[in-house]
Amino acid sequence: LLVLTIIVILAALVVPNLVGRGQKTRIQAAQADIASLTAILDLYELENGRYPATEQGLDALIKEPVISPIPANWDGPYLKKKKVPVDPWGHEYVYQSPGAHNTEEFDLFSYGPDGAESADDIVNWVLE
Repeated sequence: LLVLTIIVILAALVVPNLVGRGQKTRIQAAQADIASLTAILDLYELENGRYPATEQGLDALIKEPVISPIPANWDGPYLKKKKVPVDPWGHEYVYQSPGAHNTEEFDLFSYGPDGAESADDIVNWVLE
């Protein structure tokens, strides 16, 4: 009984720390994805003179857009896996060009753990 009590106490101390780390790791993974996609979008812009339009979305990084504006020098796919990644919570990243926050470029963000617009969003205009 004493051993069981010690195990329960230790578990009560350790489990909350592990749960918190999992969420922190997912947030860091989303930040890394956004930083990586930003660099890839910058390469796209360098080669084509503009970022993909919102309507073209991140799919423009894996297949040449067929809707206007058609890129003049598309040299993709720009993503090695030929697949647009999803955020660590299984949701698509949101891409808008021009952005509401980055009006000269684009906004790229994840709605975070809750999957809805809120304070826990991970965004490219405020990366820590």
